[in-house]
Amino acid sequence: MERRTVAQVRPLSVRKSMSNLVRGKATICVVNYKTPDMTRVCLRSVRKYTDYPHEVLVIDNDSRDASLDYLKGLSWIRLVERRPEVPDPSGAWAHGAALDLGLSLCQTEFFVALHSDAIVHQRGWLSYLIGCLGSDPAGACCGGDKIEVKPLWRVLLKKVSDVKALQRWLLADPVVRRWYQPFVRTVCAVYRTEILRRERLSFQEDPTTRFTVGQKLYFDLRERGYRTVMLPDRLASTYVIHLAHATQMLNAAEFGFGRVARKWRRVMGPWLASESFRALLQDDHLDH
Repeated sequence: MERRTVAQVRPLSVRKSMSNLVRGKATICVVNYKTPDMTRVCLRSVRKYTDYPHEVLVIDNDSRDASLDYLKGLSWIRLVERRPEVPDPSGAWAHGAALDLGLSLCQTEFFVALHSDAIVHQRGWLSYLIGCLGSDPAGACCGGDKIEVKPLWRVLLKKVSDVKALQRWLLADPVVRRWYQPFVRTVCAVYRTEILRRERLSFQEDPTTRFTVGQKLYFDLRERGYRTVMLPDRLASTYVIHLAHATQMLNAAEFGFGRVARKWRRVMGPWLASESFRALLQDDHLDH
């Protein structure tokens, strides 16, 4: 399959990209940064459980490690190596820029953002998400919020006992309040490519409002009258497991999350040691 660096990529024009979109097909875009095992399991899960017509586009964010070596050995993905001339200001910025690059290269009706720490574990996941949009031309995106993998009782307990969150909600101005509203995150989300291109929307974080990757894009879609479908986390997790913040936690020294990373490993340990995760990690046949 095609290998390109960002210097060789030329964004498609809006008019051309809309007229050439392949209908009934999706581009699954995975952003990789220094997570060899996690990316391997993510991609293998996509290959094993995806039955909707699709192609896999991987944007590597200048990893230059074993994960990039692994990706270069896969013939069934389209790999683009993103190497910015100026260092990215943050990991979130780099992720948003990579998704924007993926969107500019998308040639299909649907664009799917999937984190490398999101593991598909149910066949029909993509057909279900796209089905939620239906044939409505105003159906712009579908996905979940954080897609918690914690036990339900722990999630509910945090919601009712988080005094700081309540204070933020009661005392903050409307702009800050809006920052805490749920939105369809790029953990696992389907977007109608034509709409994002026509509206010239970006996944990039917005430092002026503290909106993270994909957050401003979601609210822009809502304000412009497009239909968005937000799945309850418990429903979304029946299709996808999200091992949240894996990139930061597995590169704790770089991101400065040493103590938090140890806690993350304790919480996520059962998932990393689970039979389904280990089976995907060891199933080399899915690479060929």
